[in-house]
Amino acid sequence: MVNLPAERMDQMLRRFDFVEAQMSAGPDAETYVKLASEYSELQEIAAKIRELNAAKAERADLDAMLADPEMRALAEADIPGLDERIEELESDIQILLLPRDAADAKNAILEIRAGTGGDEAAIFAGDLFRMYERYASTQGWKVELVSASEGEAGGYKEIIATVSGKGVFSKLKFESGVHRVQRVPATEASGRIHTSAATVAVLPEAEDVDIEIRNEDIRIDTMRASGAGGQHVNTTDSAVRITHIPSGIVVVQAEKSQHQNRARAMQILRARLFDAERTKLADERSEARRLQVGSGDRSERIRTYNFPQGRITDHRINLTLYKLDRVVEGDLDELFDALIADHQSTLLLALGDA
Repeated sequence: MVNLPAERMDQMLRRFDFVEAQMSAGPDAETYVKLASEYSELQEIAAKIRELNAAKAERADLDAMLADPEMRALAEADIPGLDERIEELESDIQILLLPRDAADAKNAILEIRAGTGGDEAAIFAGDLFRMYERYASTQGWKVELVSASEGEAGGYKEIIATVSGKGVFSKLKFESGVHRVQRVPATEASGRIHTSAATVAVLPEAEDVDIEIRNEDIRIDTMRASGAGGQHVNTTDSAVRITHIPSGIVVVQAEKSQHQNRARAMQILRARLFDAERTKLADERSEARRLQVGSGDRSERIRTYNFPQGRITDHRINLTLYKLDRVVEGDLDELFDALIADHQSTLLLALGDA
């Protein structure tokens, strides 16, 4: 039997009813958007709490029926199934009541960079990006390319994109780290298996209210772009480099539009500063840091993709799946569900020890 905080559940139901009433009253557009967001967050747990209350009321009725000889057999037949449903609801509500990462509802900036392995690492970085693109498509998310540096044999030396939609960061946040691939590269004539790697960084997209960047803290340089990109890039002073002086973080954007480069560079800088602040706070709260699935450290090897065996292994939770072909096509739900479940289980254990 799960010991749920009855007072807190009652408060959530009252808040849900209040938000629903306010939305029905016809507020202005800005207020309505805020209410709708809160309504969406509360809707699932409010429904579960109401279902649990109804199930417990039904259980009380069945207990009363046990005293009636004519109804006893009927009650005894219904009680096991109802008790199982109550247990499921209590477990669901316990998870929904867990402390939430404030960034979970945010969009994300996805950065993938080729690591060790030369051309094959760049090709693998491209494979990872397409994997996330395909998964995003199944979720109804929008992926927008920010910048890309292509590899000589295909793939990308570096690729950065924004991913927007519902619950983006809550799922993608577990992807930060080193992804290792074992396979025979297309460029390998002898058929030997190579090991290469790419790093993935998933940053919550920060807004102006999340992080303040003072004008005096940044230096903006415009310069002539070079490299692949066509004649326009080679003849226009379009590249923008923004240096955040206090942190030393440097962001460079080199697409065609100088105005767009500046906006994109500021977007990435804001996300990196926000991520650095989140990491700093997590380090200060060592217990909270311990509860994360992995540290999110870019140097931590989190997953291996073994193509000869069709195997993918997530080292943080010791999960191995023999469905690599489907995973690289964007079938990531089983991996993500397992990571989220492990994270929730760790939180529950920690709360129980507190």
